[in-house]
Amino acid sequence: MNLLGIDFEDWYHPELIQPYVAAIQKKPKVIKGIDKILNWLQINETTATFFMVGELLEFQPELLDKIICEGHEIGFHTMYHTRIDSENFQEKFEEEIQTFTKLTSGKSKGFRAPSLSLNQKSSWVIDSLERNDYKYDSSIIPAKTPLYGVPSADLKPYKISRKSIHTNDPNGKIIEFPLLTTKFLRWRIPAAGGFFLRTLPLRFIENAIEKNSKSEIPSAFYIHSWELTPEYMPRLPLPVLSKFVTYHNIDKAFPKMDKLIKKFEFTSFEKYLKSM
Repeated sequence: MNLLGIDFEDWYHPELIQPYVAAIQKKPKVIKGIDKILNWLQINETTATFFMVGELLEFQPELLDKIICEGHEIGFHTMYHTRIDSENFQEKFEEEIQTFTKLTSGKSKGFRAPSLSLNQKSSWVIDSLERNDYKYDSSIIPAKTPLYGVPSADLKPYKISRKSIHTNDPNGKIIEFPLLTTKFLRWRIPAAGGFFLRTLPLRFIENAIEKNSKSEIPSAFYIHSWELTPEYMPRLPLPVLSKFVTYHNIDKAFPKMDKLIKKFEFTSFEKYLKSM
């Protein structure tokens, strides 16, 4: 069994886009794709965890009922898609998680950091998740990229703590579900979704899932709502590298993910935990 997390964000939330969007321009569009995503999951008899940017629930509260009524799970992705290792964000996070708890009537028990920004600098978030009765996190990828990664992290689920974000802490209260990686020559690289789903040959990702399956390790996956609904994603005039990372093969994300959930079994983090 594998784990599917949909990072539910709007067009102006991705980190490489944020510096080029004025506040007055931030009108949600990607949320219009919710029915397409839910219908796709229903057709494939798959449940998922929607890691939701909280301000989208403030803008359109009925999103919560639509997701929950279809048997899916709601998770926390901060209120405004802020990197948790941002300066002075620790104090703001506690307010945000409590606001999200009210918006979701306490239904959220899982967290994913925007841009997978959980690292030693932001490990304080684990204490906050514990205080707010969260059960798991899925923000660690055991590989290194310019934006994120903890290359020394375990490949299989483990108990995480503020003092130990990369390997099992027997006293930890939060379960970490590290995201899928694969080997390319001598290097370990991400294979769990996003840019790497759009860029890597599908067979590389399938091989990584199959290898985990043989070791009885669940493959934790993520895909952005705007990758599943690229028709609502405006193309902004970004710098060359930012443009490439954000938009490269964006129209291939949905068909590639569709092939994966037809070949492999995926479920929400909540349902996986109940089956353990």
